[in-house]
Amino acid sequence: MSGIRDVAELVTEAAGESPDRLAVVEAGGRSLTWAELEDEVGRVATGLAASGIVGGHRVLIAIGNRIEFVTTYLGVLRAQAVAVPVNPRSTPSELARMVQDSGSRIVVADSETVVAVREAVATLETPPRLVVVGATLRPGERGYDQLRAQPARPLPPLQDPEKLAALLYTSGTSGLPRAAMLTHRALLANIEQVARVEPPMMHGDDVVLGVLPLFHVYGLNAVLGGVLRHRAKLVLVERFDPQETLAIIDDEACSVVPVAPPVFAYWRDEPDLKERLGPVRLMLSGSGPLSPEVVREFSERTGVPVHQGYGLTEASPVVTSTLCSETFQVGSVGAALPGIGVRLLDDDGRPPEGDDPGEIEIRGANLFSGYWPDGAGGPDDEGWWPTGDVGFLDVSGDLFLVDRLKELVIVSGFNVYPVEVEDVIEEVPGVAEVAVIGVSHEQTGEAVVAYVRAPGADPELITAAVRDHCAVRLARFKQPLRIEIVDELPRTVTGKVQKGRLRGIERRRSLGLLE
Repeated sequence: MSGIRDVAELVTEAAGESPDRLAVVEAGGRSLTWAELEDEVGRVATGLAASGIVGGHRVLIAIGNRIEFVTTYLGVLRAQAVAVPVNPRSTPSELARMVQDSGSRIVVADSETVVAVREAVATLETPPRLVVVGATLRPGERGYDQLRAQPARPLPPLQDPEKLAALLYTSGTSGLPRAAMLTHRALLANIEQVARVEPPMMHGDDVVLGVLPLFHVYGLNAVLGGVLRHRAKLVLVERFDPQETLAIIDDEACSVVPVAPPVFAYWRDEPDLKERLGPVRLMLSGSGPLSPEVVREFSERTGVPVHQGYGLTEASPVVTSTLCSETFQVGSVGAALPGIGVRLLDDDGRPPEGDDPGEIEIRGANLFSGYWPDGAGGPDDEGWWPTGDVGFLDVSGDLFLVDRLKELVIVSGFNVYPVEVEDVIEEVPGVAEVAVIGVSHEQTGEAVVAYVRAPGADPELITAAVRDHCAVRLARFKQPLRIEIVDELPRTVTGKVQKGRLRGIERRRSLGLLE
């Protein structure tokens, strides 16, 4: 991969060597060879340049797992603009905030997202231009076919891989989600670090399942980036359905299946699981913890090895993998990838004694450049970045996760800020205060629970009002699974809500010690 400075260059290289091989297919639908993908990426880049998009301009992508996501993302990178992929299920208010925060000049939407996007941009003083895939246009909007109508023209190659490539909204610190600034260098570095793992996660003959959302860093760089690097074939799946996804794996002969942990719970009771996963040589799990019991049970039933890892958006994303471990160890998330440093520090900033846990800090060329727009919160002068996660390292270098310093809740692999949910619930008339925590959930890994204090209100009415308001203002995965109406919230002597006590209540409830 020497000389590659831009993720989109991987397509050019693949098209030159394997033009007629399939690169991307939609399950049961359209497909592109490497040569066709190269042409489409060039057309999109040319269209963006003709629309006035120049280096550094942001383009927000609100598209599901379809070919146009791939061509738009890579076209934006080739135009040396900045891609801003967002959850296509975001609410209008969430979309409006991200458009405004990123300063995106163009938003690309599809038929599933265009209604919410239109509502979002209508609230902005300076609305961006809207490009629409597969939906009837309104005045002032532009069709995707118009964007890509011109033949691809050569564009000057990227000179500086330190240029910003993508903004990915994540839960980096307290407050509302902020965008991690990922450069071309960071994205390419992690693609190459993963490629150096032995045995390989992916190779050129693999058919890779693309059911993980492409807007999420795991799907965007670990899956799509890996496919581009190895010239594998990517099978795009719009959304996960337990039975349909198994059928696609069989029909498309998928050999590598990267998924989020909840998938294993959905497939747990499938009677013919071994037969239906016949083509699969490797399952990869990331974006959340997976219990050792699930890994053992799944592998014994299917004969398919399950490897998991640890990663973060800020690391582009993969940090460790059990493929890097000397031996398989129950509970481990593996050892660091080649080129990535991992260390632990205690509260005093020193290495913990013996086997004591500490906060995980990481260093490597794959790290982000801080949070948008000013680069705050990035790696220190020596390149180390504190993750906010707590773990311990054994003598072999395997990492074991213990806890999170942040109050982050991870639902189906997606990050949820408690404060974002709390701010929305506090908008409901009658709500005095609220505390949001995460609880274990068999299918989604974690779920959101809201403790609400609403003096004098009818509990049933206030619960319904909170639920209805959240349905409008928050993406589905951020909405509370359960709402607890309480008279008081536990507090410290200084008045801070003791969320640890609330989590203790939930643990006792899960053990059947509370009704």
